[in-house]
Amino acid sequence: MTAALEIKGLQAWYGESHVLHGVDMVVQPGEVVTLLGRNGAGRTTTLRAIMGLTGARKGSIEVNGKETIAMPTHRIAHLGIGYCPEERGIFASLSCEENLLLPPELKGAGPGMSVEEIYAMFPNLAERRHSQGTRLSGGEQQMLAVARILRTGAKLLLLDEISEGLAPVIVQALARMITTLRAKGYTIVMVEQNFRFAAPLADRFYVMEHGRIVEKFGAAELEAKMPVLTELLGV
Repeated sequence: MTAALEIKGLQAWYGESHVLHGVDMVVQPGEVVTLLGRNGAGRTTTLRAIMGLTGARKGSIEVNGKETIAMPTHRIAHLGIGYCPEERGIFASLSCEENLLLPPELKGAGPGMSVEEIYAMFPNLAERRHSQGTRLSGGEQQMLAVARILRTGAKLLLLDEISEGLAPVIVQALARMITTLRAKGYTIVMVEQNFRFAAPLADRFYVMEHGRIVEKFGAAELEAKMPVLTELLGV
C-alpha cells in the first residue's frame, strides 16, 4: 500500500536558521498521527515544510507516492492536502458561510464535502452562518477553519494545535469531528500540545525534539511509553 505521506531526511530552514535536521515519518491512508513535542521542537515547521511554506528544504516528501520537494505550494495543495494553521485565517469582513464558500475545490482531489454535510457535522456553524467572521467565538472560528478545508476535497489534513485555548465543550466537539473524519477515510496529521485531547484519537505518535524525531510508537504502546513522554514533554 502506498503511504499517504512519506517523509525521508527532511531538512528545512527559515533564512539562516536550520530548523529541521532529518525528519523521517510515514503516515498510512486513513491514519490519525499525532506529532508531539515541546514548543520549538519543529512540529509546526514540519507541517509548513510539507506544504512548501518554509525557506529552503531538502530531503524527500512523497504524497501518495508523488515526490513534492521541488513543487510550489499551490501544486502541493492540489494533491489533496489541507493545512489548517494555528492562526486560522478567518476573513473578518465575510460571514461564516462566505468564509466557508471561499476556497475552490481542488482539481487533483475528489469532490469536497457539501455545505449541508458540513453543517450536519458542525451545527454551531449552521446557526452562525450569517454572522461575521469576527463575531464567531474562538471555537467556532476553529471549526470554520477546518470546515473550509473539507469543502476543497482535501483528504490529507494537517491540523496545527486545533484544540489550543478552547473551552472543553468545543474540544470535545473537535474530538468527535476527528473520529468522524477518520471513519470517512480521511488521513490526519495533528500537531498537538494537549496530550489528553490527542491520546485517545491517534493511531500512532511521533515525538520531536530539536528538529528531529526522537520517539515513535503506536496507540497500543502508549501506556508503556508514558514515563518517556513525561520526561520529553512534561505531560
